[in-house]
Amino acid sequence: MNKIKAAIVGASGYTGAELVRLLINHPHVDIAAMTADRKAGMRMADVFPHLGGLELPDLIKMDEVDWSHIDVCFCCLPHGTTQQFIASLPQNVRIVDLSADFRLKDIEEYAKWYGDEHRAPELQKEAVYGLSELKRDEIAKARLVANPGCYPTSAQLPLIPLLKEGKISTDGIIIDSKSGTTGAGRAPKEGTLFCEVSDAINAYGVGTHRHGPEIEQGLSEAAGKDVIVSFTPHLMPMNRGILSTIYVSLEKGASVDDLRSTLDQSYANDPFVRVVEEGNSPATRHVRGSNYCLIGVFADRAPGRAIIVCVEDNVVKGASGQAVQNMNIMFGFDEISGLTQQPMFP
Repeated sequence: MNKIKAAIVGASGYTGAELVRLLINHPHVDIAAMTADRKAGMRMADVFPHLGGLELPDLIKMDEVDWSHIDVCFCCLPHGTTQQFIASLPQNVRIVDLSADFRLKDIEEYAKWYGDEHRAPELQKEAVYGLSELKRDEIAKARLVANPGCYPTSAQLPLIPLLKEGKISTDGIIIDSKSGTTGAGRAPKEGTLFCEVSDAINAYGVGTHRHGPEIEQGLSEAAGKDVIVSFTPHLMPMNRGILSTIYVSLEKGASVDDLRSTLDQSYANDPFVRVVEEGNSPATRHVRGSNYCLIGVFADRAPGRAIIVCVEDNVVKGASGQAVQNMNIMFGFDEISGLTQQPMFP
């Protein structure tokens, strides 16, 4: 089989580097172009020494890419900068966008949460939300896939099957999420300096985080009615990982065993999502460096309530790994191609 040619736009960030780590061993992909703004002209090994010794193209500016030879573009640009760039790409290029620019279906909702009007509304109509396990059919036909956010992946994978099957109430869902600092990106920020993060934990975006409406969009679609959740993210003194603790009320007649059974059946044939054995609590160290998502289900001490714990690596399943998984679906490759790395432990 001839390999497809991939371009990574914004390759000098964490998600770009992770895409290189995953794609370099992909049996059906050649990395043909990588772009960076300030680091254009540099070798990837100079930006990320751990990627030295690989046969990679040098970093170039976006307008220097020859798109006539590119089959797929992984877009790792900040939100707000992606829409017009993607609109300029030729129709033969398929796109997996890792920014937030095409995740919200309602462009007015996007403007509300991201502070600027959507500049490619026609493209938004064709964009497919790329939650791999739950949107395969749409992803397979899509030209543009909006890769989900890291927090929304950890919230939606456990909740959507339960809402679809009517096992949990749509009211009173609480999502308490904790993430490593890579979620804030590589650009220097005061809040992610070592002295600010080490030996500390803090909530941020309380009641205002932009992933809230993204989560509610997916849950509302699953439930067939509006779902409003309480979502609070926290920054942890670690590099990678997300742990979401989710509190739900059972619907009448449902049990905690029903929740576990529903999730088991929903993901029985999925290579990356697994419900852990009863009584086990998944931890971020169990998925570090991998594309796996682990889910634990527990009875709350309060009658009629349950607690769900979901973990993922925010840079892999929460970003670049899911992007590769979506590309595999789009091009008809084995879904696990390039993603067979087992978690790093400890």
